[in-house]
This record gives sequence, C-alpha cells and structure tokens, in this order.
Amino acid sequence: MKNAFLLIILMYGHFALAQVGGERVFSFLNIPVSARQAALGGDIYTMNEDVNQPLWNPASINRLIDNQLGVNYINYLGDLNMGSVTFAHLVNRRFGVLHGGIQYLDYGDFIGADESGLETGDFGARDIAISIGYSYQIPFSAFYLGGNLKYLNSKIENYNSSGLAADFGIYYYDDTKPYSFAAVIRNLGYQITVFDEIREELPLEIAIASSYQLQDVPLKWYLTINSLQSWYIAEPNPSNSSSNLDGETTNETINFFDQAIRHLVVGAEFFPEGAFSLRFGYNFRRAAELNLTEARTFAGFSAGFGLTTGRLTFEYAFTKYHPVTNSNTFSLLIDLNRRRF
Repeated sequence: MKNAFLLIILMYGHFALAQVGGERVFSFLNIPVSARQAALGGDIYTMNEDVNQPLWNPASINRLIDNQLGVNYINYLGDLNMGSVTFAHLVNRRFGVLHGGIQYLDYGDFIGADESGLETGDFGARDIAISIGYSYQIPFSAFYLGGNLKYLNSKIENYNSSGLAADFGIYYYDDTKPYSFAAVIRNLGYQITVFDEIREELPLEIAIASSYQLQDVPLKWYLTINSLQSWYIAEPNPSNSSSNLDGETTNETINFFDQAIRHLVVGAEFFPEGAFSLRFGYNFRRAAELNLTEARTFAGFSAGFGLTTGRLTFEYAFTKYHPVTNSNTFSLLIDLNRRRF
C-alpha cells in the first residue's frame, strides 16, 4: 500500500505537463478541459464565446455564453479518464452572468499491498474541483475583470486532501478590433487538509496571452506566454545526453533560448466563426521535454475540429505526447437559447 500511495503522488506531477517541476498538489487543474483548448496547444486565454474558457480565464465570462452548457471528456494518458461540465447563466442585465464548472480526474483502480507485498484489496483515486465565476466590464472601456472561486478535493484510498483556490483575470476585447489580450493568475490558494502531515503548494500559473483575427482571411492566431511565475522551467532531457568513450555522461545544456521558448504556446484556427473550423497548436515546452533523439515523436503538436449544427457544437482534439501514447478530447456544447437543434 505504501508503494502504491507514493506511485500515485508521483503521477500528479508526471501527467500535469503544464506544471513546473511536478511538485504541487491538485495539478490536474492545469490539464486542458475542452477540445478547443487542447487543439490550440492547451493554454489559450482569449476565447470569449466559449463556455469552457472561463475555467482558464474568468474575465471571459460575458453575455455571449449565456445559457450555454459544455460537457467534456478526455481519454488521457495511461487511460486515465477526465471530464468537466460548465454552464453560464445571465442572472439579469444589471448583475450580469454567473459561470459554474465541475472538473474531475479518475485515476482508476489500483491493487493495494502492505510493506510485505501482501495484497490488501483494490482502491481508487480521483480529483475534483467545483468552481463559480463572475466578471465585470470596466465602464466605458473594453476591459473585463473576472474571478473564479474553487473548492478542491482529492482522494487516494482512504487519504483525503481539500483546498480552496482562486483565479483572477483581465481581458481586453473589442468586437470592432481584430486583436484581444489577456493576463491571468490561476490556482492561487491553500491546501486546507493534507494527505500525510505535509502541506503542499497549489499549481500556481501566471500567463499573458493574445489573439489576432486576420482581415479577409478566415484565420485566427493565438499566442500564450505561460509559467511567468518561474523563469527556470526547462529541465535537461535524458534523451539529449551524450556519453564519451569512458562512459561519462554529459547532460543537455539549457541556455537562455531554451528557457524562453518553453514558455510559448501557439495556435491557429481556420474558419473560427464558421459552422466547421479546423484547429492546430504547438506547445514548445511539451515538445522539448518529450523529444526523443533517435525518433520523430511529434510531441507538442495538437489538432482538432469543431462542427456546429443548430444549438449543438461537437468538438474533437488530438494531442500528441509520445510515440506510444496520445490524448483524445471530446466536447459537446449546447446553446439552450436556440429553439431548434
């Protein structure tokens, strides 16, 4: 049981690639929860008509997502199952829109064993986050301020941990301009109850982002600079190490450019306002960390599409991590304001 418990703890850092160093609790909060987000590189903050976006940038809560429902499912690494449900509702014209969301990650079943190796039975592990968000437009401007409040809970066998976190965002959007900008601070909070007498930090994320809609071309670009809470996020890739004739191993050297490029995520969306759209993304950090010297992995690349018919929108994303494992994300968006499917 002790070894199995330690294994799951390590999995928190391994699977949340957006987290620096894998040394935080509730790292599942940094895994993309929607197909559109995943297809565009996994770290986008400037989508204002998507009901899933406020989980990443609460300042994007607005009347365009009123009465929209989002249901998402991710077949994640190692056959882990992750999903989320989001909903937004216009309370009244004076108060504005409230947004709610639930995220979960199911690690599946494990075989428990004591220190002697004797099996003690099966047990499960899962994470869950419940959030509520609100945004406010600064009068006579195109700036929006928003915040999320989140309750977090994680369970491994009979061990439990809970916490509170908040997201804060600022978003510039003007429908007469082809560009938009955002800045966010995510997962700022506190672990209330701990797993094993050690209080851990939450997966803080600070990022700035922008998007640009080309004129006369149905193409929208996205750019994110993430992990601004720490400049040094690059770690040497063992696949890039070298050995001499004496068997001495030299690790990869990390320079200024290596650190800088790992903070970038880029995405492109063709026909962003059409009934059918194509999406592509590239996560530079994921590509560098999962690169193999003697094999083409295509790590860091993601792609997907969206199809809208009536009040329903179906979205899919394929994310490449490694030659032996991929991630598939499915999203269904329902616009309850429309009468016909």
